Amino acid sequence: MPLKVPAGLPALQAVIDEGNAVEILKEPTTETLRIALLNIMPMKETTEADFIRLLASSDREIELTLLKLDTHTPKHASPEHMARYYTSFNEVRNLHFDGLIITGAPIEKIEYEEVTYWPELCTIFNWAREHVTSTLYICWAAQAGLYQKFGIQKHLLPKKMFGIFPHSIARPELPLFRGFDSTIYVPHSRHTELWREDIVAEERIELLSESEISGVYIMQEKGTRDFFITGHSEYALYTLDGEYKRDVAKGLPIELPLNYYRDDNPDNEPVNRWQATARLLFGNWLKYYCQ
Repeated sequence: MPLKVPAGLPALQAVIDEGNAVEILKEPTTETLRIALLNIMPMKETTEADFIRLLASSDREIELTLLKLDTHTPKHASPEHMARYYTSFNEVRNLHFDGLIITGAPIEKIEYEEVTYWPELCTIFNWAREHVTSTLYICWAAQAGLYQKFGIQKHLLPKKMFGIFPHSIARPELPLFRGFDSTIYVPHSRHTELWREDIVAEERIELLSESEISGVYIMQEKGTRDFFITGHSEYALYTLDGEYKRDVAKGLPIELPLNYYRDDNPDNEPVNRWQATARLLFGNWLKYYCQ
């Protein structure tokens, strides 16, 4: 279905150039879902493309608003890009959105209160309760949201959780998992984790999907349409490849991403195990939870 993004956004053209069919929505209608993306990842255009790719594959009309923090200036995005395509939180604080996606950020080893924009992020978490129908907290944002709302701590891993991991689904009857296989694969790339015992001990949270290897994956705050997702279903095929080869080039300690390259050989192509599930996940979210 049609998608409306800020005019001239380069990420949209990048998604089209990949061969994805994207119909442009010229004017919102009464059927259009208003979705906001709070993008705090450093590589803005890559993350924009990741989510545009998924949103454009759904059967919903979508108007996408790119949000930026008022108290943080990104180091890896040009001021021109941010000024032209992004809207500050202060500009939308009186508006309502059908859905909000809050991305992760590569700051997981930093204590939450030491993050310079933590107060504003907490304000947005609280704002979303009253102004957003359904919110997706992704990766670090999932950890941050669970800490801010329930005091659940993150824990440093002995080595990076890195690869494509199999996951089971505890509640396959939920609309979020409609069309899913019994085992799904999800990319993870992180240095910290949430402990399962902390999640199940919190009565206000339901654990919906997890992996024996990579741990908890999707959690829902009971009585709401808010989901906390520790993995990166939105990742493009070569994202982990880029991360792995970047770290190798820098001489950093990094293992091969698990279940990623064909025959576990980095000279081979990655095996696409997760993108069909990712399209279902976001399509179901938009269809069943954002309206």
